[in-house]
Amino acid sequence: MEHFEASRQIPKLRARAHDLLTTRERQIILVLSEGVTNKEIGRRLKLAEGTVKLHLHNIYRKLGIANRTALALLARTKTPDAT
Repeated sequence: MEHFEASRQIPKLRARAHDLLTTRERQIILVLSEGVTNKEIGRRLKLAEGTVKLHLHNIYRKLGIANRTALALLARTKTPDAT
């Protein structure tokens, strides 16, 4: 039941994410949604792993989510109006 409730929040979070996040933070989410490590995110975006971790911390805080699993779910779930 908890998973269902969390799923209902995804459209709201997606709308908030676009307004709250920087371009770099959105880039990190896009790469993270492919299931890669922080090190690989850094390699692809030419960032240090520590910088990736800092960005992820800021993303979690801004969106009020707890971890990368929730973030990946948010990134990979299409909203009903998405085509």
